[in-house]
Amino acid sequence: MILSMTGFGQASGSYNNRQITVEIKSLNGKSADIRLKLPTYYKEKDLEVRKKIMEQLLRGKVEATVTVMSDTEDLEYTLNTNLLTKYSNEIMSLNESMGLAHGDIMQTVIRIPNIIKPIDEKLTDEEWQYTISLIDEALKQIISFKKVEGASLANDLRENVDAILENLHKVPQHEEARLNKLKDRMHKNLKEFLGKENVDQNRYEQEVLHYMERLDINEEKVRLEQHCKYFIEQLESEESAIGKKLGFIGQEIGREINTMGAKAQFSELQKLVVNMKDHLEKIKEQVANAV
Repeated sequence: MILSMTGFGQASGSYNNRQITVEIKSLNGKSADIRLKLPTYYKEKDLEVRKKIMEQLLRGKVEATVTVMSDTEDLEYTLNTNLLTKYSNEIMSLNESMGLAHGDIMQTVIRIPNIIKPIDEKLTDEEWQYTISLIDEALKQIISFKKVEGASLANDLRENVDAILENLHKVPQHEEARLNKLKDRMHKNLKEFLGKENVDQNRYEQEVLHYMERLDINEEKVRLEQHCKYFIEQLESEESAIGKKLGFIGQEIGREINTMGAKAQFSELQKLVVNMKDHLEKIKEQVANAV
């Protein structure tokens, strides 16, 4: 089961007159990258939260935020009067030395970090366990989102792989015409270079056989079909973190298509190769969004 790398989950609840909200958003990313914002008194839990998130989300650029707001207005915050006095005196002194008006110093100082702070900044085990339950709920939501997006992604990938196979299965109908055209081209070149009377028919047949062996695409056709079938097998597997594996298989598919195109030397076959490359580019774009 393929998972999308994009998703969103949110959970919130009230604990001990505090409103706790957890939001987790995941975007495309080649590796695991978590940007985590926690309340100051949650900082000791930073590593634990990161570990929990990555165990579930595995890969991608993740933004996670835990916010805590008071449900009451009274006695929730206090002024750090010592720090307030210190900053006020320094600003007044600076204004006097520069000959500036004092203005409303309080409005300026009050915005400085740590001037106003929560009275109770201790994280209890009970509050932490409640927050963990919210994190689990947010992760559950985002994984559900990723599964839905992943199902749509899998359908698109399957359609493009099937389109590559469909073009591949059209190749045999052009191979006889391709072979005849290559033979005619080689014979014409030999006559122009050596003259008609100097062309040794036996040598010509040997050269044609050698040339055809070099331009033979049967191995590429077999390998391309195998890679496409393996790609579909991985899409239908129970493994969730298959984005990188699908990317590697896509590279192998591209290698066979490119080799086939280089050997084609026939317009109808080149058209099929171009179609296959078009669908392969779509596959690459889609795989970039898979976990």
